[in-house]
Amino acid sequence: MLIATINSSIVLIALPDIFKGINLNPLEPQNTSYLLWMMMGFLVVTAVLVVSFGRLGDMYGRARMYNMGFAVFTISSIFLAITWFDGSEAAIWLIFWRVIQGIGGAFLMANSSAILTDAFPADQRGLAMGINGVAAIAGSFLGLLIGGVLAPIQWHYIFLVSVPFGVVGTIWAYLKLRDTGERRKAKMDWWGNLTFAVGLIAVLVGITYGIQPYGSSDMGWTNPWVLAALIGGLFVLVVFVFIEMKVESPLFELSLFRNRSFTFGNIANLMASIGRGGLQFILIIWLQGIWLPQHGYDYSQTPLWAGIYMVPMTIGFLVSAPVSGALSDKLGTKWFTTIGLLITAGTFAGLIAIPVDFTYWVFAVILLINGIGMGLFASPNRAEVMNSLPVTSRGSGAGMMTTFQNAAMVLSIGLFFSLMIAGLSSTLPTAMYDGLTANGMPGGAAQAIAGLPTVGILFAAFLGYNPIQQVGGQALDGLPQASVDHLTGLDFFPHLISDPFSDGLTAAFTFALICCILGAAASLFTGGRRPLAADHETVGAEIAAVAGDAGVGSPLSLVAETPSSSFGSRTVAAATTAPARTVGATVSGSVTGSDGAPIVGAAITVTDSEGRQAGSATVGDDGRYRVRGLDNGAYTVIATAPGRGPKAIGVSTVGDVGLQRDFRLTGAAVLAGRVRDAQRPLPARLVVTDQTGNVLATAQAGSDGTFAIAELNDGDTVAVTASAPGYQAASELVTAGDSTAIDIVLDAIGGVQGYVRAADGTPLIGATVSAIGSDQTVVATVRSDADGRYRIEGLTDDRFTIVAGMYEPRAVQTTVSAGSDNVVDISLDTEIETRQG
Repeated sequence: MLIATINSSIVLIALPDIFKGINLNPLEPQNTSYLLWMMMGFLVVTAVLVVSFGRLGDMYGRARMYNMGFAVFTISSIFLAITWFDGSEAAIWLIFWRVIQGIGGAFLMANSSAILTDAFPADQRGLAMGINGVAAIAGSFLGLLIGGVLAPIQWHYIFLVSVPFGVVGTIWAYLKLRDTGERRKAKMDWWGNLTFAVGLIAVLVGITYGIQPYGSSDMGWTNPWVLAALIGGLFVLVVFVFIEMKVESPLFELSLFRNRSFTFGNIANLMASIGRGGLQFILIIWLQGIWLPQHGYDYSQTPLWAGIYMVPMTIGFLVSAPVSGALSDKLGTKWFTTIGLLITAGTFAGLIAIPVDFTYWVFAVILLINGIGMGLFASPNRAEVMNSLPVTSRGSGAGMMTTFQNAAMVLSIGLFFSLMIAGLSSTLPTAMYDGLTANGMPGGAAQAIAGLPTVGILFAAFLGYNPIQQVGGQALDGLPQASVDHLTGLDFFPHLISDPFSDGLTAAFTFALICCILGAAASLFTGGRRPLAADHETVGAEIAAVAGDAGVGSPLSLVAETPSSSFGSRTVAAATTAPARTVGATVSGSVTGSDGAPIVGAAITVTDSEGRQAGSATVGDDGRYRVRGLDNGAYTVIATAPGRGPKAIGVSTVGDVGLQRDFRLTGAAVLAGRVRDAQRPLPARLVVTDQTGNVLATAQAGSDGTFAIAELNDGDTVAVTASAPGYQAASELVTAGDSTAIDIVLDAIGGVQGYVRAADGTPLIGATVSAIGSDQTVVATVRSDADGRYRIEGLTDDRFTIVAGMYEPRAVQTTVSAGSDNVVDISLDTEIETRQG
């Protein structure tokens, strides 16, 4: 995610160097579309494809789709970096591979949230999403800095940044990433894909071209082609909605919008994305075109410094996103998302209030708070939406959420630019004419320049070009050099545009403020507080706690639904009978014992999110069961059998999906006891084996030496073996039962260690060191290592003679005390002479 967002923003800051490198002026009317598609092509492609790729992840494996995205992204980065020609051909080449890069980015964005949701339990997803969000936002601003540094050196380098990470990441992902979620077999919704792609592309292309001049107008919203794209695109999207309501496996699972958290969470995300999507562009224009030149920065330096001066926003997000994600796991998401957007709205009010020529520390504080507000919102919002999704729909749901977000970014850029142009166009031409004529430019030439499209002036400022130098042309040639220097210097244009720019800023930031308030209101309708961490008890632990009271195999079974359920409820309820249904989802599978044999007659019970029984079955002679007729929702499937511990698994169903869930029921007996030596408890390792030597269970004793081993059948005779470093292993033969308690005592074993050195202190390598017991027999023999060190273990309490052989032998006596360190260093004087005969 970091690499994807770095590549998304690195191009923004490097555009001037890219167009200079390919010898193309982006401000010429025929080249403006190249500029727009270089900026927005990546966003448009990801917005269109991310839902389809999320669905592919649900069907064929999220890790597989994610890996494919990594590979596509890396290959496209290489082709972008090796652009060798120039002119419009180079621009088309770059746009084409940016589109391909967007395809790889769509694979990554569609499946990363789903993979995280699969991998983390519900009470940790906020933190996981926060870290992922930090990577995304950090990348968007790191891209500005990296691009500002590398582009002036060589613009090709900006595309090479991700290549080594992409190569290593692709290999790593294929080796390490595994799917932990459910794959859902379904048909691809081709008509849905086609109408969605056509409709959304038409709308986004219409927005893209709507900010370009048309005829005598500063913008193209009256252009028949733009209107046709917008109206036609919206009509096709309406057709898409009707298709999704009819097909068997829809691309957009409209049923997900019945879930309040999913619906209002996406509305809040949409409003937040619209509100802040164009912020980066506006801040870059503000800094590069006005503030930095006013403070002495040359236009060639402004792209890099604009990225540096926007760092406080990144810091705010980096600090707040993981913290809010972790806290929202315990305290709920609603108030984090609501307060976060209200804080963000307040910062937009602050940006409206400060002058265009601001004091930097005030600007930096506002950006810092803005980043904090966005961080407070982003992680809990994504966690709330992802937690509300059934497990089989996480890829599709994450894709839908990312589509709203990316489409909102494009919409936001179009709206922000439109509002800026509307605000500027009312006052900029007059201010431009008055300023140029006051500095000696003839009225006709000044009028021609003042009448140029406002978007050209705006793009010049955005790209870090000197606007007057770009649009002045030959009109500057006839002026005195002093006037030319003043008009193209760092003082004239920034002061000229300040007042008109302020009007545009007010319009854009007021719109953003309203969007954030609407998003905050939508957040109030999402899920409330979740249980605290102390309330989080696993299904298995809670069933084990109540099984004794309910009676294993009796008609009453108690089940705990943990907060990882899609509906977040936590209920302990008795099973009640519900009428059987003949349509809906199906859950089937096998029930076996620890030996793999089927458990015939085992009971299967399915309960819904409120604890009501939704279905039941009995395991047949083949060890299999089947429960039909489940509606859309979250369920708990419970397997019980006499004399064995119950098991429960959570499932989520959508439509007529068929789910496979297998159970392995082990015994309900528990072995408990303590491991110690003669003086203190030992944190020993425990292994339980049956009488044929098969390992049934393992455990680790605590620091107090106590242990408890479950999953054993009542009445089974087993061997419990305890082992610990420095002690002889010991075994006890016991019969498993509810009251079984074991006390295992381990005897300490002795040892001796030290160094073998020559008389001058040099370590001797490979010396033979032997321990000779009191009965004059050699008990153990070792060799010294590369440091001259040796170690003999397994000695009993006794007196030993330690003999080192390599040089003239030397014998010393030592007393070994078990349980304590015994050190004997030996120095050998002279090497033994070897004689023939």
